[in-house]
Amino acid sequence: MSDLPVLHVKGRVLAGPDDVRDELWVVGGRISYDRPVGARDVRVAEGWALPGLVDAHCHVGLGPHGPVERDVAEQQALTDRDAGALLIRDAGSPSDTRWADDREDLPKIIRAGRHIARTRRYLRGYAHEIEPDDLVAYVAREARRGDGWVKLVGDWIDREAGDLAPSWPREAAEAAIAEAHRLGARVTAHCFAENSLRDLVESGIDCVEHATGLTEDLIPLFAERGVAIVPTLVNIATFPGLAAAGEGRFPRWAAHMRRLHERRYDTVRNAHDAGIAVFVGTDAGGSLPHGLVAAEVAELVTAGIPPLTALSAASWGARAWLGRPGLAEGAPADLVVYDSDPRADVRVLAAPRRVVLNGKVTS
Repeated sequence: MSDLPVLHVKGRVLAGPDDVRDELWVVGGRISYDRPVGARDVRVAEGWALPGLVDAHCHVGLGPHGPVERDVAEQQALTDRDAGALLIRDAGSPSDTRWADDREDLPKIIRAGRHIARTRRYLRGYAHEIEPDDLVAYVAREARRGDGWVKLVGDWIDREAGDLAPSWPREAAEAAIAEAHRLGARVTAHCFAENSLRDLVESGIDCVEHATGLTEDLIPLFAERGVAIVPTLVNIATFPGLAAAGEGRFPRWAAHMRRLHERRYDTVRNAHDAGIAVFVGTDAGGSLPHGLVAAEVAELVTAGIPPLTALSAASWGARAWLGRPGLAEGAPADLVVYDSDPRADVRVLAAPRRVVLNGKVTS
């Protein structure tokens, strides 16, 4: 025991929303609530400790035009880490980031494989672009390559219609989702608009990204089926700029995007009030910078979600949803320490005092 590295975290350890402890110990990179006997070279971190934050919609290895070089992807991951996001659900990337699994200084990544989109119905260089007859095969491929998730592009602009439109016929989506579930993977989908949601939910989808099209008539269906949403409000903030840029060519789409943006906070608050699980995701990568997890939690609070619930959406609750431990006995020591209680003011999350990953203090 005396030769093992030891970190003593004391002050207030938020092991759960209502589980507050005075201290924990990190021994050999793992959490213990028992004081180690005979430990030397003990380092102390004081403050309010949370499980490492979760960014449940993040794209490591993705840039504005598709995959990026490894050094760029590494910097993306380091930026997220330094912001306190130590667990990432990579919601679609054309890059192979398995090399990061061997790096104890980088966040843990749960991959959803590469986006699966309809031909010419998504951002160039991002996705497998296919037709409905191939959807089941591609979903099976990404389910086997991923870490228990598959990402569909559920809707995108249809140039002929001049507006957002569903990507997949219901029968194709239903068969593909069933195949993912058979292979042990959950399915999520990018959805901005209203008209793709009912078919996807009734086809058995597990989660919807963005979910700006979630209307009052659809909310009970989501709640009944237990479909979670990851609103990515820091990304939805870009809708007015996108609308302005595309208005000349697609005025109907631009007006639709503005309406979705205007009601974004009501959409998220109404979903939460109905019992729909809401989780934190930033949509970092592509056009958005990394390291925005604290800003997204603050956006959920602005939308009207109670601060403790918003905090759980990036910590205890999100980890449980993804099947990863928090500050449990024997768990990997992934935690963030703050100067004051983040339950009282989530803005504290923007200034981590200490970030501990795999038991090592990184900052």
